[in-house]
Amino acid sequence: MNINGKKIGAVILAAGKGTRLGCTDCPKVMMEIGGRPIVSYAVDTLLEMGFSANDIVLVVGYEKEKVEKYFGDKVTYAYQAEQNGTAHATSVGMKALPLDIEYALVMGGDDSAFYTSKTLLNFINKHIESDNVLSLLTAELENVQTLGRVVRHEDGRIEVIEKEYLTDEQKNIKEISTGTFCFDRAWFEEIFKSMPKLRKLGEYGLPTAVAMARDNHLPHQFVKMNNPNEWFGVNTPEELEEANNRKFQPKADQPMVGNNQSI
Repeated sequence: MNINGKKIGAVILAAGKGTRLGCTDCPKVMMEIGGRPIVSYAVDTLLEMGFSANDIVLVVGYEKEKVEKYFGDKVTYAYQAEQNGTAHATSVGMKALPLDIEYALVMGGDDSAFYTSKTLLNFINKHIESDNVLSLLTAELENVQTLGRVVRHEDGRIEVIEKEYLTDEQKNIKEISTGTFCFDRAWFEEIFKSMPKLRKLGEYGLPTAVAMARDNHLPHQFVKMNNPNEWFGVNTPEELEEANNRKFQPKADQPMVGNNQSI
């Protein structure tokens, strides 16, 4: 897809099994809300925005045949043989994008069903205009117990801290990472070669990319959503039920306001 003269592709992480959700015979992202697979909403939104099948890569793993059968040639596929973290899945997905793609929008297949095309387009434009190596979409939520947090320090530093590493004080923070990124593709592919694994999880996580950009004094930004209801992670049967209830509620597109603040 071409936006403001720049070529951008999309990587959707869809390889997870969904153990907590009780998935036994299909991938997590193929569980249904509104009578359709969770991930189908994100795919349709991207297609409506003008992304082509070559521009959209679904990173598949567990029961990948069911994803491929459902979407057919509407998207491109990349196979993550071993689930080794979100950054590893992103690397696998980027390799399947056309070589001339300069930027990559990366999102989870299990938490992006409610995104509007306007929000995603504003986020992409914000990234391209700022010429950052990465941009991260954040949201301020009430129920954040099982999520990592965005920590904004008094000296201006901003970091993403996984829930396993949170201090008691940081657990009171309401702002979270949605896990939706825009990356300078060449930069991400280069830094992934030397990316360390998350110490407690033993896998490659996308929050590490934020730390690597910060530690190398490279431009990056955190963009907060005005409408946090556009992000909703589905990890448990209760969340799946809530997603079904939410899917048929009106979604308000939110304009972008401010630099490095919100969309």
